[in-house]
Amino acid sequence: MKRSTHSVLPANNRPRGWIAAFPFVAAIVALGGIYAATAGRLPVRLATHFGADGRADGYSSAQGFLTLCLVMLLVFGTAVVVCVQRRVPAQGGRWLTTAGYATAAAIGYLDALTLLANVDAGDTTGASAVRLPLWQLAVTAGVAGAAGGAGWLLAGAEPPADRPAPGAAPRLDLPAGMTAGWSRTVSSTPLAIVGVLTLCAGVVIGALADWFGGAVLVLGSILIILPASVRVTVDRRGLTLAPTLVPFRLLRIPLGRLAEVTSRRISVGKEFGGWGYRLRPGGSGLLLRSGDGIVLRLTSGREFVVTVDDAATAAAVLNTYLDRARSPQGG
Repeated sequence: MKRSTHSVLPANNRPRGWIAAFPFVAAIVALGGIYAATAGRLPVRLATHFGADGRADGYSSAQGFLTLCLVMLLVFGTAVVVCVQRRVPAQGGRWLTTAGYATAAAIGYLDALTLLANVDAGDTTGASAVRLPLWQLAVTAGVAGAAGGAGWLLAGAEPPADRPAPGAAPRLDLPAGMTAGWSRTVSSTPLAIVGVLTLCAGVVIGALADWFGGAVLVLGSILIILPASVRVTVDRRGLTLAPTLVPFRLLRIPLGRLAEVTSRRISVGKEFGGWGYRLRPGGSGLLLRSGDGIVLRLTSGREFVVTVDDAATAAAVLNTYLDRARSPQGG
């Protein structure tokens, strides 16, 4: 006797592009419907911006407001769908979908609320009497949070990340009792330029306008410049990252936290969505360019990635020390 069973659709087979597009399409349809139903009751000048007291302090034509809302939804929606479809960053589709649902809900709710608040506002001067209480922002946050939760559930779990086969990691032919080390410097010119420009902007703004805003930009520039050039060192202690501009350690991953180390070609944009220190589900890394990279599989199951030249040699050094640490003689 045969029995048929139904299984849950695997996460990597779900139509994620359509799932990601849904909230933006729904918001566009809803706004279009509300506008069509209320167009004859809207004032010529629409109240579209409100102060902390809920009073209108910005105005627009109804057509101009609707056009801006629809363009925003189309632009954000297209960007989210393209990134989800192309898996940029890899393993980030669920978070992108969640953010898309929250964004579409927040924009759609506020825009619909604005249109409805202007209904029957009267003649050209009537829009100045329109009110939108500040507590509606809390409602908007709640709507966005609920929509984001729905997006998280609909997107499903991330498909498993591609990982090198166990045992494929290289080793050094290093005689017992001998030690070895490896070190390289990796830099990102674009990141350094952004950091310097941010520093200059902070100094100028701080001197001429707002010292607090300038100080924030200067602090931000330091956080950009420091990891723009890093020395990567591997030895019997593990992996160490240190900025080349200042004499302190940025990060150390000791040997005891490593399960295995491999190397491979890494596409920073596709896999991590950008340069610098990046986080993604299941791992993190310091990515200053695409190309060769060290992939550290940690005992926690997560991965840490560093893009640097001659990554295969660095992986071989670390794996050799791992073998020694696990041998009965202990190295």
